[in-house]
Parts: sequence; structure tokens; C-alpha cells
Amino acid sequence: MADSSSKQRRSETRARIIEAAIGVFAEKGYRAARVADIARAAGVADGTIYIYFRNKESLLLTIFEEKMEDLLVSLDAALEGVEAPLEQIAVFVRFHFEQMREHPALAQVFQVELRQSSTFLRDYRPEQLWRYLAVLEGMIHRGQEVGVVRPGVEPFLVKWAIFGALDEMSIQWVLARRRDRFNLDRATDQVLEIFLKGICQPAAFQPAAFQPAAFEPAGFEPAGFEPAAEGPAGAELTSVPSKPTSPSPCGMEAK
Repeated sequence: MADSSSKQRRSETRARIIEAAIGVFAEKGYRAARVADIARAAGVADGTIYIYFRNKESLLLTIFEEKMEDLLVSLDAALEGVEAPLEQIAVFVRFHFEQMREHPALAQVFQVELRQSSTFLRDYRPEQLWRYLAVLEGMIHRGQEVGVVRPGVEPFLVKWAIFGALDEMSIQWVLARRRDRFNLDRATDQVLEIFLKGICQPAAFQPAAFQPAAFEPAGFEPAGFEPAAEGPAGAELTSVPSKPTSPSPCGMEAK
């Protein structure tokens, strides 16, 4: 009984350190963050960190591994009951952006701080990321099997192209000075529109689905640029509907 209680305390301490590290890395940046900062945020002694993690970089990589596992479980739940391949792709894209919006500190760590690790960039094998993207690749394969995705499309390349767009949009959101003016719902619709238009079978493609409303500059402000002029006082800058009102591409129902 005592042994079980001790294991639970160790597990809780480890989890607390991980959550504290996410907050500290997001606030201070990976390079500037100190183990002492993480220990203070977690409410433990500095030396306690080294009982659970080899060093700061080991802690950073553990965050990636364990949080990606959590994402895979959540993605599986989000896809439950969704059978049509194109609807699955839409769920995947929306899920990716929703997770970023719901967990901004973790998004900062994933999009920016991980790239500060030379081990992650050069030597690390991101198995969890590959599993995450394999889910997307499987959707594209199934789309070909049921005839809604063109047979000439290479699922492996399309998977990385879609993820590249999601990754870049995510970086821009993380680095944006005014995240409230970065319309993630609109970004989701744009990404889906572009890629589904590109991979759909001509017979399944519905051109009317790709008549988007005018894109509002204030809905997307790349990091490093000055915000667009705000216009008259009280003007609404993000009035573009977050959901498409026209028929969905490739016969897919809008969610």
C-alpha cells in the first residue's frame, strides 16, 4: 500500500514538473529557461528535476513525446464515428488548430522551443509525429480507395504538404502580436479549400464550394509585420464567417 502511494506521488511530481516546464519554456524560451525556474514553478527542489530527467533537453524532448501521445489519443476520439475520408481530413485539420488554440503554451513549445534543441533537429527520431501524420496519410489512401481522391496523388507527399501548411500557420499564430485578430477558423477553411480542391477527383469536385468570401487582411497578420490599418472607429475587422456557406468541396458536408 505504501509502495503504491509512493509511486503515485512520484507520478504526480513528474507530471507537475512537465506542466511547469511547458509554462516556463513558453514564457522565457528554452535557452533562457533554467532548471531552477522550472523547479520553482513546480514547487520542488532543483535537484528533484534530475531524479526524473537527465537534463533540460531531456525534459523538453519528454514534453514532446508525452504530449504527442496525448494528442494521438484525442485525435482518435475526435475521429470516432467519422467514416468519409474527406470529412476525416477536415476533422484532422480542425483538430490541429483547435489543440493549438486550447493549449497556447504547449503550442509555443512545439512550434518554437523544440527547434532550439540541436538534438531534436539533428538526431532525434520523432516517432510520435510520424504516427500522427500516418493517420492523415491513411485518410488520403482511403479517399483513393473510395474514388474521391485522384489516383495520381501521392499520399506521402500530400501528407507532408498539408502538415507544412498547418505548421507554418501555427508558427505565425504563435508569434503573432495580436492572436485575437488571427482568425484560426478562417485559416482552417482556407487550408481545407486549397488542399481538397487539389486532391479531389474531378467528378466529385463541386466548383461552387470554392467561392470564398473576400479574405480580410485583419484575419491574418504574419509575425514581424505591422497590423493593417484599423479603419473607422468601431469597424469589425474579423467579420468573415468562420464556416463556409457554400456547398462543401468534393461532396463533403461542412462541419
